[in-house]
Amino acid sequence: MTQADYRMVEAEVPFEARTDKSLLIVDDDKPFSTRLARAMEGRGYAVRVAENVSEGIAEVEAKAPAFAVIDMRLSDGNGLDVIARLKERRPDARGVILTGYGNIATAVTAVKLGAFDYLAKPADADEIHAALMAQPGERADPPENPMSADRVRWEHIQRVYELCGRNVSETARRLNMHRRTLQRILAKRAPR
Repeated sequence: MTQADYRMVEAEVPFEARTDKSLLIVDDDKPFSTRLARAMEGRGYAVRVAENVSEGIAEVEAKAPAFAVIDMRLSDGNGLDVIARLKERRPDARGVILTGYGNIATAVTAVKLGAFDYLAKPADADEIHAALMAQPGERADPPENPMSADRVRWEHIQRVYELCGRNVSETARRLNMHRRTLQRILAKRAPR
Protein backbone atom coordinates (compact mmCIF):
# COMPACT_ATOMS: atom_id res chain seq x y z
CA MET A 1 0.00 0.00 0.00
CA THR A 2 1.46 3.37 -1.00
CA GLN A 3 1.49 6.49 1.17
CA ALA A 4 -1.28 8.00 -1.01
CA ASP A 5 -3.45 4.86 -0.55
CA TYR A 6 -2.85 5.00 3.21
CA ARG A 7 -3.95 8.66 3.31
CA MET A 8 -7.14 7.92 1.33
CA VAL A 9 -8.11 5.07 3.67
CA GLU A 10 -7.16 7.15 6.71
CA ALA A 11 -9.28 10.10 5.47
CA GLU A 12 -12.41 7.90 5.43
CA VAL A 13 -12.01 6.85 9.06
CA PRO A 14 -13.47 9.11 11.78
CA PHE A 15 -10.75 10.94 13.69
CA GLU A 16 -11.59 9.21 16.98
CA ALA A 17 -10.86 5.81 15.41
CA ARG A 18 -7.60 6.66 13.62
CA THR A 19 -4.67 4.44 14.36
CA ASP A 20 -2.03 7.12 13.74
CA LYS A 21 -2.20 9.28 16.87
CA SER A 22 1.15 10.98 16.34
CA LEU A 23 1.12 14.47 17.83
CA LEU A 24 3.64 17.30 17.55
CA ILE A 25 3.57 20.04 20.18
CA VAL A 26 5.50 23.20 19.26
CA ASP A 27 5.64 25.65 22.16
CA ASP A 28 8.46 27.63 23.76
CA ASP A 29 6.76 27.55 27.19
CA LYS A 30 8.55 24.46 28.57
CA PRO A 31 6.32 23.86 31.64
CA PHE A 32 3.14 24.17 29.53
CA SER A 33 4.41 21.87 26.77
CA THR A 34 5.58 19.28 29.32
CA ARG A 35 2.19 19.23 31.07
CA LEU A 36 0.33 19.12 27.77
CA ALA A 37 2.55 16.30 26.45
CA ARG A 38 1.84 14.17 29.54
CA ALA A 39 -1.89 14.86 29.34
CA MET A 40 -2.06 14.02 25.63
CA GLU A 41 -0.02 10.83 26.11
CA GLY A 42 -2.67 9.84 28.66
CA ARG A 43 -5.25 10.23 25.87
CA GLY A 44 -3.38 7.81 23.61
CA TYR A 45 -1.24 10.16 21.50
CA ALA A 46 2.40 9.47 20.59
CA VAL A 47 3.85 12.89 21.44
CA ARG A 48 6.93 14.72 20.17
CA VAL A 49 7.81 18.21 21.43
CA ALA A 50 9.66 21.07 19.73
CA GLU A 51 10.47 24.46 21.26
CA ASN A 52 10.71 26.73 18.20
CA VAL A 53 9.89 27.06 14.50
CA SER A 54 13.11 25.47 13.24
CA GLU A 55 12.74 22.43 15.53
CA GLY A 56 9.06 22.15 14.59
CA ILE A 57 9.80 22.17 10.87
CA ALA A 58 12.60 19.64 11.39
CA GLU A 59 10.16 17.32 13.22
CA VAL A 60 7.62 17.71 10.38
CA GLU A 61 10.33 16.93 7.81
CA ALA A 62 11.48 13.85 9.76
CA LYS A 63 7.96 12.41 10.07
CA ALA A 64 4.85 14.49 9.54
CA PRO A 65 2.44 13.84 12.44
CA ALA A 66 -1.30 13.27 12.15
CA PHE A 67 -1.95 16.02 14.71
CA ALA A 68 -0.17 19.18 15.83
CA VAL A 69 -0.61 21.78 18.55
CA ILE A 70 1.43 24.86 17.67
CA ASP A 71 1.93 28.11 19.55
CA MET A 72 1.53 31.19 17.38
CA ARG A 73 4.44 33.22 18.75
CA LEU A 74 7.69 31.35 19.12
CA SER A 75 11.19 32.55 19.97
CA ASP A 76 12.46 32.31 16.37
CA GLY A 77 9.33 33.16 14.38
CA ASN A 78 5.70 32.40 13.77
CA GLY A 79 3.98 29.06 14.35
CA LEU A 80 2.03 29.55 11.12
CA ASP A 81 5.23 28.58 9.26
CA VAL A 82 5.11 25.16 10.96
CA ILE A 83 1.41 24.62 10.18
CA ALA A 84 1.97 25.59 6.53
CA ARG A 85 4.85 23.09 6.21
CA LEU A 86 2.81 20.38 7.94
CA LYS A 87 -0.07 20.83 5.48
CA GLU A 88 2.38 20.61 2.55
CA ARG A 89 3.89 17.37 3.85
CA ARG A 90 0.66 15.81 5.12
CA PRO A 91 -2.57 17.41 3.86
CA ASP A 92 -4.81 15.24 6.09
CA ALA A 93 -3.06 16.38 9.30
CA ARG A 94 -5.01 18.37 11.86
CA GLY A 95 -3.29 21.31 13.44
CA VAL A 96 -4.49 23.58 16.21
CA ILE A 97 -2.93 27.01 16.71
CA LEU A 98 -2.61 28.29 20.29
CA THR A 99 -2.04 31.90 21.18
CA GLY A 100 -2.29 34.28 24.08
CA TYR A 101 -3.11 37.10 21.70
CA GLY A 102 -6.20 36.02 19.81
CA ASN A 103 -7.68 38.20 17.10
CA ILE A 104 -9.87 37.62 14.07
CA ALA A 105 -7.25 38.43 11.42
CA THR A 106 -4.77 35.94 12.85
CA ALA A 107 -7.45 33.26 13.19
CA VAL A 108 -8.43 33.71 9.53
CA THR A 109 -4.78 33.48 8.44
CA ALA A 110 -4.24 30.35 10.55
CA VAL A 111 -7.26 28.60 9.02
CA LYS A 112 -6.26 29.62 5.47
CA LEU A 113 -2.80 28.10 6.06
CA GLY A 114 -4.36 24.83 7.14
CA ALA A 115 -5.04 25.05 10.87
CA PHE A 116 -8.12 23.08 11.84
CA ASP A 117 -8.88 25.24 14.86
CA TYR A 118 -7.57 28.22 16.77
CA LEU A 119 -7.61 28.32 20.59
CA ALA A 120 -6.68 31.10 23.01
CA LYS A 121 -4.28 30.30 25.83
CA PRO A 122 -4.63 29.07 28.45
CA ALA A 123 -6.25 26.09 26.73
CA ASP A 124 -6.37 22.82 28.62
CA ALA A 125 -5.83 19.29 27.31
CA ASP A 126 -9.58 18.58 27.14
CA GLU A 127 -10.20 21.61 24.90
CA ILE A 128 -7.25 20.73 22.67
CA HIS A 129 -8.29 17.06 22.38
CA ALA A 130 -11.86 18.12 21.53
CA ALA A 131 -10.56 20.51 18.85
CA LEU A 132 -8.35 17.81 17.31
CA MET A 133 -11.20 15.28 17.23
CA ALA A 134 -13.97 17.62 16.06
CA GLN A 135 -15.75 16.82 12.83
CA PRO A 136 -15.51 19.45 10.06
CA GLY A 137 -18.19 22.10 10.51
CA GLU A 138 -18.83 21.06 14.10
CA ARG A 139 -19.07 24.03 16.47
CA ALA A 140 -16.99 23.95 19.60
CA ASP A 141 -18.69 24.24 22.97
CA PRO A 142 -18.24 27.62 24.59
CA PRO A 143 -15.41 27.62 27.14
CA GLU A 144 -16.31 27.01 30.78
CA ASN A 145 -14.04 29.81 32.04
CA PRO A 146 -13.53 32.34 29.24
CA MET A 147 -11.27 35.33 29.80
CA SER A 148 -13.13 38.35 31.07
CA ALA A 149 -13.33 41.46 28.88
CA ASP A 150 -11.00 43.21 31.33
CA ARG A 151 -8.46 40.40 31.01
CA VAL A 152 -8.64 40.47 27.18
CA ARG A 153 -8.06 44.24 27.26
CA TRP A 154 -5.13 43.80 29.68
CA GLU A 155 -3.59 41.05 27.49
CA HIS A 156 -3.84 43.30 24.41
CA ILE A 157 -2.19 46.21 26.21
CA GLN A 158 0.60 43.92 27.47
CA ARG A 159 1.16 42.58 23.96
CA VAL A 160 1.47 46.04 22.42
CA TYR A 161 3.70 47.13 25.32
CA GLU A 162 6.07 44.19 24.69
CA LEU A 163 6.05 44.79 20.92
CA CYS A 164 7.03 48.43 21.56
CA GLY A 165 10.08 47.29 23.54
CA ARG A 166 8.41 48.15 26.87
CA ASN A 167 8.34 51.83 25.88
CA VAL A 168 5.39 53.44 27.68
CA SER A 169 5.24 56.56 25.49
CA GLU A 170 5.29 54.60 22.22
CA THR A 171 2.73 52.10 23.53
CA ALA A 172 0.41 54.93 24.64
CA ARG A 173 0.73 56.59 21.22
CA ARG A 174 -0.08 53.34 19.37
CA LEU A 175 -3.04 52.56 21.64
CA ASN A 176 -4.28 56.16 21.36
CA MET A 177 -4.37 56.54 25.14
CA HIS A 178 -2.88 58.97 27.62
CA ARG A 179 0.55 57.97 28.92
CA ARG A 180 -0.46 58.37 32.59
CA THR A 181 -3.52 56.17 32.09
CA LEU A 182 -1.34 53.49 30.52
CA GLN A 183 1.15 53.71 33.41
CA ARG A 184 -1.66 53.16 35.92
CA ILE A 185 -2.92 50.11 33.96
CA LEU A 186 0.59 48.64 33.73
CA ALA A 187 1.15 49.14 37.47
CA LYS A 188 -1.89 47.02 38.37
CA ARG A 189 -2.09 43.26 38.54
CA ALA A 190 -3.70 41.33 35.71
CA PRO A 191 -7.49 41.04 36.08
CA ARG A 192 -9.03 37.58 36.29
